[in-house]
Amino acid sequence: MNLDKLPAWLKSFVAFLQSLGGFGIFLAAFLDSSVLSLPVINDFLVIRYSIDSPALMPFYALMATLGSLTGSLFLYYLAKKGGEVMFRKAAGHRAQRIRDWVDKNDFLSIAIPSILPPPMPFKAFVIAAGVFQMRLRTFVVALLLGRGFRYFGEGLLAVRYGDHAFDWLKQHPLGFTLLLLGLVALSWLVTRHAFRPTQPRA
Repeated sequence: MNLDKLPAWLKSFVAFLQSLGGFGIFLAAFLDSSVLSLPVINDFLVIRYSIDSPALMPFYALMATLGSLTGSLFLYYLAKKGGEVMFRKAAGHRAQRIRDWVDKNDFLSIAIPSILPPPMPFKAFVIAAGVFQMRLRTFVVALLLGRGFRYFGEGLLAVRYGDHAFDWLKQHPLGFTLLLLGLVALSWLVTRHAFRPTQPRA
């Protein structure tokens, strides 16, 4: 990621986040998932720190995941009180399609957008989950799996490829995304099986 292309204020903010270590990653993920939009800044911080301190990679990935979960929960509860107007403003012309998808696929409607990079409208799905009363347990588990796979995957790439991790992501974005989606799909199947109601014996 080339920070030179960022606006001056954002470069200063990224430098400030970097000075905070793991808490900076948590703060960036919280803000990006709630009140601000900081595309790929979280990914940059996770990869940068994991390159510099490979042994701490799980900690950095965990901070990004928990920060995103906390920010998304803030938005989820805000949407619960804000109603459908807030959702339609965030979703735009995709509102009806997002609503239909959330109604039919509650787990995947959070897990998949939490993995995919911009321009996927992740916040619109989070707001939809709050507005349409998605079960909190489903929301939390789906987001933890999706964000967790994403950030731990990036951390592993950083440890494996070092400074070339960003180049690898640029060259293989589809392969990386499909791998993470496959892990989410597997988790979804396992979750459905684990929580499937048992049939009483005849």
